[in-house]
This record gives sequence, structure tokens and C-alpha cells, in this order.
Amino acid sequence: MSGSLRPDPSRWRQAASVVLAAGWTRPGTATQPSPPPPAEDFRLLLLQRSGRQGFMPGAHVFPGGVLDAADHSADWLDLFAPHHGPPRFGLGPAPVRCNAFPSLPNVAGDGNADSKWTLPEDVAFRICAVREAFEEAGVLLLRPRTSPPDPASGPGLALEPPPGLAAWRARVRRDPSHFLRLCEHLDCTPNIWALHDWSCWLTPFWRGGTRRFDTAFFLCCLREPPPVYPDLAEVVGFQWSSPSEATESFLSKEIWLAPPQFYEVRRLANFASLSDLQRFCLDRALEGRERWLPITLLTADATLQILPGDELYLEDSDFFENLMSTEKKTEEIMKEGKQFHRIVIHSRHLYDIHVTVQSKYKHVYPKTSVLSKSHL
Repeated sequence: MSGSLRPDPSRWRQAASVVLAAGWTRPGTATQPSPPPPAEDFRLLLLQRSGRQGFMPGAHVFPGGVLDAADHSADWLDLFAPHHGPPRFGLGPAPVRCNAFPSLPNVAGDGNADSKWTLPEDVAFRICAVREAFEEAGVLLLRPRTSPPDPASGPGLALEPPPGLAAWRARVRRDPSHFLRLCEHLDCTPNIWALHDWSCWLTPFWRGGTRRFDTAFFLCCLREPPPVYPDLAEVVGFQWSSPSEATESFLSKEIWLAPPQFYEVRRLANFASLSDLQRFCLDRALEGRERWLPITLLTADATLQILPGDELYLEDSDFFENLMSTEKKTEEIMKEGKQFHRIVIHSRHLYDIHVTVQSKYKHVYPKTSVLSKSHL
């Protein structure tokens, strides 16, 4: 196998995303019974990106975006006071640090990369995810300042949109610091306590690709789906889908999911109920997020995304800017190995997932799903 080194390293940008999982009960009527329900009793919010976007145009994604300096501004301290403050803002004990590899150079948010952080990363990234859910979907993951969080109470609710929603979103899109002003106006704080550590994905190297992100994924369980208002700029549509429904929509080419989103959808297919998912997140709260840089392997007939734990995965910084390649076909590569943690990309709408390794940090990995034989 071989790879060609790219001379100029990418500039990494920090980002945050929130996977919204909402309980779902839509009974049919006597004259129009509902179709058989999917295996899961919850739905995931997928936003359709505009085809004019430079990064992942037309993709269906979870709400999220780039970290801004306003997300870790000292001005948040007064809003969280007097009930919550440094060092943990009521988030509980600090989770363990997962995955020493990789350590990235040139990582920045959208603000000043050299600015001194005044909030813990755990808090700032959650504020970013909550802000982006508001900007892109009009969903307010806020809670009244006088109402203490109680994670044991189960999934909560999003805040009802305030009057003048469009005007507030326009202000926040122009200047993210206005999100703090909105919270002050509503006498609320971002509901950082409802966002659970889930995963962290680093954009793999690809020839010609210069936009690379270090994205923290959080998971938030809601009792019912909130109203969604796409901003009609970055986001042009949305859907609430169970993991099994999202998988079928992807395979039938109704939607397109990038490999990380597909992987996370398949990971969530392990859970049959929202209550099980919420309990799982609480049980592993001290484990933190695994941080993965997929390594790309080009075979003669497909592209493989190699993930940590796979026997082909190398913790080598050369693969920040490298591809692996081989003249062998994917079937040959699969027959030669036993320890798998990889996504096989056959085409834009056909991925297989192979997992034979044990998950770490009390997390769950997707089940192996080989779809190519029935869809190629």
C-alpha cells in the first residue's frame, strides 16, 4: 500500500453538532391506520443542506456548525450565575480523556484562534451546538434560569419559539454574540445539561478537500419533536426519521448521508426506545467522547474508511494528509483480515459497515451491515 504526501497541511476548525432524538407517537385513525411502525420509538432530526453550500451540498445532517469566539465568551458567566459556574457548570465530574491520538496542529474556531478560553470546552462546545440548532432549525434547547436541571427526570422539551423568531435568528446569524442576548431576553440558559457526550469526528483527508473539521457530537433526548423552521439559506428542508427509516431513505437515494452520519445512524439503531437511549447516555457520562480520524484506503473498486481498532488503522500523523491505496479489490482485502472497524463505500448511496472489534469507553458500535450484495 502507498500514499502521496500533501505538502500544505489543512487548517482544522473546531465545530459542534447535536443529534436530536425525540419520542414519536403518531397513531392512525380508524379509517386511515398507520403503517407498521419502525423498530425504534424515536426519531432523529435530519436537516437538508442547501445544494449551494460548499461543504457537503445537499446532504442530510444533524444540526451543527463551527465554534465561534462568542461561544466561550466570559459574558456567559453572569447568565449561568448564581446556580452554575466554574469549573463544571453543574455538568458533574469531568469525563476521562479518550484517544491521545491524534493531536492536531492549527485547530481554530471561527473567532480568534489565540483568544483565551474563559469557559471550559465542555460548556463552550455545548453552547455552540445549541446555538447552531437555533440558527439552522429554529429549535431552542434552553431552560429557565430558575429551573435547576435534573438529568434523572428523563427526556425534556425544547423551549417554545418566542415572538420575533425570524428577527432573532437573523441577528444571531450576523453576530453569534446575539445568542447570549436572546438567552438574556428569555431569562434562560442553554440547556447544556441535556446534551450528552456522544462522539467526535475529524474530517479525513481527501484530494482537493481543504475544509476539515474537528467536530464534537452530542446527543439530546426530547420527549416530543419540537417545531422545526429551516433557515432556507444553509438549510432548505428537514425530516424526522427513525434510524431504520433514515437507512432506507439513504439506500433508496431519497437522501444522502456522509459516512460519519451514516455510521451514527446505524449506531443509534441499537436502541429500540428513547428511554433506553437516555439511560445509556447517563450510564456512560463519565466516559467522554472518542475522537476519531478515519484513514482513507482506496482499493481497486471501492473506498474504505478505516476507524480505530481496525487491524489496518495506523496511529501515524502522516495520514493527516495521506491516502492509503492498493491495487487489490475490496473482497481480497476483507478476506485477508479479521479485526474490522471500517466503512466500505461502494458508491454515493451504498455503504457497508464491518465491525468485529469490541467498543471502548462503555460505548456501542454499529452492528455489521453488508448491504452491497442486495443493492449493487
